[in-house]
Order: sequence, then C-alpha cells, then structure tokens
Amino acid sequence: MKITCAEYTGRGMQRVYENDQWTVGIKNWKPENDITGISNIERHNLTDELFVLVSGSCTLVSAEETEGGLVFSATKMEKGKLYTIPATLWHNTVTVPDTKMILIEDPTTSNANSDVYELSEEQIAKLKEAVAQ
Repeated sequence: MKITCAEYTGRGMQRVYENDQWTVGIKNWKPENDITGISNIERHNLTDELFVLVSGSCTLVSAEETEGGLVFSATKMEKGKLYTIPATLWHNTVTVPDTKMILIEDPTTSNANSDVYELSEEQIAKLKEAVAQ
C-alpha cells in the first residue's frame, strides 16, 4: 500500500476520491457560482452534503419553501470549519475566483435523487439581498 494524492484545479467540482461509504470532491469557483452568475438552487433528496472552505470566500445560500414563496438565508463560511447541508434543503454556493472547497457526500448522490430549481429574476434579487446582508 502507499499514500495517494489527488488535486483538481479546474472550474467547478470534481470528485477526487470515492469508496462505498463516501465521496470527496474539490470544488473551485466557476461563473455559475459567482454572485453575478447564480441562477438556481439545488437539493439532494436522500443525502447530506458537507463543505470545508480551504481558500477564497464562500457564502452558503439556503432556501426554505413557505406559502409566500422561497425564503433565502445566507451563511458566510469560515476557513477550516465543517458546514453540513441536510438532505432536502435547497442550497447553492456563492464564491469568488480564488475559492477552493472540499466537498464530502454519499457516493449515491446524483442527478437522479437531486433537484435543481431555476430561479426567477425576483428570486435571484432576493438571494443576492440575503448574501449582501
């Protein structure tokens, strides 16, 4: 046996390690996660998702469904702390170009058991307002 090493320097997320119990990915900035490019939120219906900020800046955006529509919240990540997104919570990440995060999730998390919600212009404005606070 020997120690292995993985890295990812491209845009967006790449799974770099996977076994039967968990997957580890490296998530870097991409235009769709910039405050000027964000257009949707997602949820994983069966599994939690964990993030650790390594460098740069990230705000985790979450949204709860209410009778009056989506209500957005924002959590500014601190480097080296573990953040857990529980299953079924709508969320996305707002990042800047030098951002790098570690993502940990169940290996069964996929498009088949996740949803993407395309936001209206009004909802994007509310999301941006939550991030700015």
